[in-house]
Amino acid sequence: MKNTGLARDYLRRARIRVTALDVLFDGESWADVVRESQEVVELALKGLLRSCGIDPPRIHDVSEILLAERDRLPAALACEVEWLAESSRQLRRDRELAFYGAEDLTPSGFYSRADAEGARDRARRVVEVVGPCVGVFR
Repeated sequence: MKNTGLARDYLRRARIRVTALDVLFDGESWADVVRESQEVVELALKGLLRSCGIDPPRIHDVSEILLAERDRLPAALACEVEWLAESSRQLRRDRELAFYGAEDLTPSGFYSRADAEGARDRARRVVEVVGPCVGVFR
């Protein structure tokens, strides 16, 4: 399956969301920056997979698919696959906690500026790394 329009749409939306991260960051909404960063990474990586003819499953963490299908990804990403997979895995762990919290954890009190900076930086870099590869097929 190679829906190039859908792959490019995912990347376009991921890029727009990166801009939204700055608004949340400026508002010191650290938990929301973490949550939205995960969505940016998910969209960008699913766009990459689609551009390579891989239909991504409807799950939030595509790290295992990236690693299993690394030979189908653009050669330009060979040295980035492990990092991309780790980014997907790491941000997925915080997805629900950053949004909903838990009985003993309030997201706004748990996540810090440093957490938000790390998540935002990771999301930006994923989009920068993946962006040029979307639409390039073998």
